[in-house]
Formats: sequence, structure tokens, C-alpha cells
Amino acid sequence: MWPQGLISARLRAGHPCFIQLNYITSARLSLAQSAAWPADNLRMTSSSSFVSPTHRYARVLSIAGSDSGGGAGIQADLKTFSALGCYGMTAITALTAQNTQGVSAIHAVPPEFLKAQLQAVLDDIGADAVKIGMLHSPDTVRVVAWAIDHYQLKNVVLDPVMVATSGDRLIEEATVEVLRQELFPRASVITPNLDEAALLLGRPLADADALDAAAAELLAQGARAVLLKGGHLAGEVLTDVLAEPSQPWLHLRSERIPSRNVHGTGCTLSSAVACQLALGLPLREAVQQARAFIVEAIRTGAHVQTGQGHGPLCHGHAPLPMHRVALG
Repeated sequence: MWPQGLISARLRAGHPCFIQLNYITSARLSLAQSAAWPADNLRMTSSSSFVSPTHRYARVLSIAGSDSGGGAGIQADLKTFSALGCYGMTAITALTAQNTQGVSAIHAVPPEFLKAQLQAVLDDIGADAVKIGMLHSPDTVRVVAWAIDHYQLKNVVLDPVMVATSGDRLIEEATVEVLRQELFPRASVITPNLDEAALLLGRPLADADALDAAAAELLAQGARAVLLKGGHLAGEVLTDVLAEPSQPWLHLRSERIPSRNVHGTGCTLSSAVACQLALGLPLREAVQQARAFIVEAIRTGAHVQTGQGHGPLCHGHAPLPMHRVALG
């Protein structure tokens, strides 16, 4: 259901995003015009005319910011969802003026409009998994926490986006503590990189030996599971750590791919994890499958130039057909 009160208020205020349309009421289509319209699909008036559905798609919702350059944010999320055969939806938290060289401006979406987006999508379509990205303010975090509880959302992947690949900071200082309190306990897994872990822990992580201790501290802060990404460390071998309280920790290693096209790697990985959870994989296997996807996306996109800075991954290196789930 649309938030009629909000829209009406915007209309009364003359908000430029909500222009009252003057629908034509006096003119009528001539018989010749109406006869020229295509029949069949465009003129169905009864649901009995449609094929009865037997399946639905695997559904993944991204709650994140928009990257106008297309390499990260909801744009990367939707490309990942599609490549992995899932139906993607979005609730946009912020608009960024951004390209491969950096972020030049951020325009925050009001929390009440974020809530309206979440209600519109979840009241109608629902979600099998959720990826959470850029949340710029405490009130934005609280709206997302409300949605998780209200809709009893499962398979929630929190990518605590705080710093862009270019080094630009994307989150208010006051938001960090609220995010920790409100979303760590609600998320199935958090997926910080080294810069984000450093902000959460209040200290830099110098080498791969520090990853296990940092993951343990993040678990102690309330996270249910931690996928700590070590890609920003120096060296030819990259190590990520999946820490779960009740499982042996998983250390995922791969050789570094010498590519400048790594914009949106964190968004893509967390989205890929959400897809695999939506498809029913347990977290450990979901992370392994997602990491294999992103390694190949980096490798196949390494020789392509997009823009003058850090280009995107090749999300479409091996697209899958849409996964269908039986109704009932």
C-alpha cells in the first residue's frame, strides 16, 4: 500500500518530485482509436484470463545507496542478483554523485521515504534474503531494524559500508554505534573490509595475523557471524575469515589478481552471499560460492577499461537462469 499521507503532504507542498497530473477527462477515444489498440494482453480485464502461477522467483532485496557510475551500490547488487538467477528489489538509502574516480556528492533519502519503499516492496513481494549496504544516519539504521523485525526478515547480510574504494567516507560518525547496536544482532552475517573493521574496532589492522582477533572482537560486539575481508592487505595471497561462534573458522585464500577494476567488490560479495542464502545454502557454503563468483568476476573484468579510475567487476561473466520456487 502506498503511504498516502506522505504523498498527499508532498502534493500539497508542491514538492517537485510529486507533480499533480491533470488527467484528461473530457476527451474520449474515438471508436477508430480504440479499435486500433492491440487486443489480448493489453486489454485483459479479468484475472481469469491469465495463466495460473505455479512458481515464484527467489527474491533478494538490497537496502543500499545508489552509485551513479554503476559499479557499486544498488547497481552492483542488481547485476549480481540477476547474474545469480535471483529477482532483485531495492530500497534506496542515499543517492551518490559518483564515478570510477570518487564520490563528489551524497544526497540522503529521508527515513520516512526509505520506510515507504520497504513497505511497498515487502507488503507485496516479500524477500527470501536481504543485503544491507550504505546506511548514512542513525534514523536510517532504525528504519531498517524496524523492517527486519516487522517483516521477520531472514538471511540478512550486513555490509557495513563506511568507506568507498576511492577512500571517501560514506557514513556519519554517530551512525557507527547505532548500527552496531541495532543491526549486528539482527543480521545473519556482517561483511566488513579492513577499513570498516578498523572503524568498528577503533584501531587499524596491520596484517593477516590480526584478522582472527579482529573477527573475534566483532563477534563480541554482538555480530552473529563475521566475514572479515582481507583484500586491502599487502601481499600476493588474499585471506578472508568467516567466523561463526559454533563452527570452526573458515579461512578462504586466493591469489591476488592484478586489476584496478575492483570498484564494488564489497557490494558484490555481500550480494552474492545473500543470493546463495536465498537459494537455501547454509552460510558456510553460501560464502564459499559467493567468493568463487567474485574472484571470477574480478579476473574476467581485469582487462576492461571503464572510466579513468577504479572500474567495475564483470558481473555478467557466467549468468544463470532465474531460479523458481514452487508456490504453496
